[in-house]
Amino acid sequence: MEGSSQSEAPRRLEGKYLGMACCWALGLATLVAWNCMLTIEDYYYKLFPKYHPARLLTLIYMPFAVVSMAILTYYESKIDTRKRNLSGLVLFFLSSLLLLLLDLASSGKGGIGNFIGIGAIAGSFGVADALLQGGMVGDLFFMCPEFLQSYLAGIAASGFLISALRLLTKAAFEKFPNGLRKGVILFLVISTFFEFLCILVYAFLFPKLPIVKYYRLKASTEGSNTVSADLEAGGIHINQEDENEAKRHERLSNKELLFENIDYAVDLILIFVLTLSIVPGFIYEDTGSHQLHSWYAIVLITVFNACDMISRYIPLVEFLKLKSRKGLMIAVLTRFLLIPAFYFTAKYSDQGWMILLISFLGLTTGYLTVCVVTEAPKGYKGPEQNALGNLLVLCVLCGVFAGVALDWLWLVGKKEF
Repeated sequence: MEGSSQSEAPRRLEGKYLGMACCWALGLATLVAWNCMLTIEDYYYKLFPKYHPARLLTLIYMPFAVVSMAILTYYESKIDTRKRNLSGLVLFFLSSLLLLLLDLASSGKGGIGNFIGIGAIAGSFGVADALLQGGMVGDLFFMCPEFLQSYLAGIAASGFLISALRLLTKAAFEKFPNGLRKGVILFLVISTFFEFLCILVYAFLFPKLPIVKYYRLKASTEGSNTVSADLEAGGIHINQEDENEAKRHERLSNKELLFENIDYAVDLILIFVLTLSIVPGFIYEDTGSHQLHSWYAIVLITVFNACDMISRYIPLVEFLKLKSRKGLMIAVLTRFLLIPAFYFTAKYSDQGWMILLISFLGLTTGYLTVCVVTEAPKGYKGPEQNALGNLLVLCVLCGVFAGVALDWLWLVGKKEF
């Protein structure tokens, strides 16, 4: 029996690297649609020059994301994770498709009506983000840390790949008549198709991996009520005795979990308050005109996303990972020195210094986020890990919302404000 159990253990954990690839793709799907909308802001500034689209669309997106996430966090223990994540993916796909169809139907014209339509789609992206990001992080909190790290790296990769693709489409169509719009349409088609592929990945591939089945079954035996549909999709059925045993496990409340991890929660809020008070609004509207002209903002966004993506792999090297809770808080607070640095660089320095600053902002955003999120779930059982994952995603979105609101302060004193 002992030899048999030892031989079964490796089989239960098969598919780890394929699972990491799936998590990376699903992380990409979580923000690819929204990053797509952010990266074509140069097109929206041409259509809606007086509406501050980079700032206003983000401000529309965030209340939907935060309110939806707050509701989902409150009811997380009663919501089936599989249905929640699939709903988020399908909503992302349909919203991306609508964004494409709206542009085709309007023939790329501006006007308040089209802007309201785009704003409504931005709101649906916020709801989809809350459904998918909270569901995935909660799900991955009780799996191996490599899955969570891959998912977070995929989120960052969505920004970089979309930005790189935007540069390619802009370069390819720049000299064509109405080339900016043609590049945007191709761009939207590619991102919409990718969202559709990720629906298939989550629905048919991810739940059938042995390692995923193992962790979900383990979470179920610890009292998790959110994984039943995922277990059924993976071909596992829990008998009544196992369900009764799972119900006897007690878990900490959301309030208790938040108080035990209040420093991690504050870290995440402050990380994204700073980042979103600079990206994307300040980048598009307040960095001035330089040698790169219309390419300048897109290059800055691409550099930020590239550094954000690269830095999320640094914690994989154990001795480079910051684990001290006090050290993380100090690092997060120190980043606020970047605010005067960006202000004076935009006012007095050239584009080289701005690229250096935006690189540092991206590196610290990705690195600190992964360090905080991968340390937080240690020492808890499945249901608590799922709840904590949702709580921390809510903190991230609250930080993003606050950052987006504070981003408008850069306009204070300007004539066009």
